[in-house]
Amino acid sequence: MIIALAGRRVDAIHANEPRFPLQNVERVSHGVRALLEEHAATAVVSSAACGADLIGLSEAGKLGLRRRVILPFPREKFRESSVVDRPGKWGELYDRVLDEVESKGDVVVMQTVNDDEAYSAANRVILEEAMELGLQRNESVGATLVWDGVSRGENDYTAEFGAEARKRGFAVFEVSTV
Repeated sequence: MIIALAGRRVDAIHANEPRFPLQNVERVSHGVRALLEEHAATAVVSSAACGADLIGLSEAGKLGLRRRVILPFPREKFRESSVVDRPGKWGELYDRVLDEVESKGDVVVMQTVNDDEAYSAANRVILEEAMELGLQRNESVGATLVWDGVSRGENDYTAEFGAEARKRGFAVFEVSTV
């Protein structure tokens, strides 16, 4: 199965509402790995933000799965805006994962015009790339949301990802971050 994956970033230091506390990273990593194994995943398509994305890509790498990374911005801009601005050693993991995936030609950097729409556009490309891989490999495709299960409302890109995956007929799986 090809897995399109998106989810929560690790909470900011003084987050008002816990959505993905840093202390839950190990438990979430185990949950993601179990899901990948349970569904006999052969590839993961995701962005590479701190938290859910990098956990998914890291666990997929440990299992020897193909990884395809979709970035809405150039590598360094994305690193600054979505990776190293939260607690944890995400920058090191990001650099290592991106180096590995880039060496196999599986990093897609989008030519996003409008930063406000970049994450929604990236969600759509993740789903499209997963569907394309599924067609190429004649495999089923599923979407995984790694999150707290509660929409923040407008501009909740994880909830949007899940809604779009369901609309496209994907089987949708969830791993809890809380």
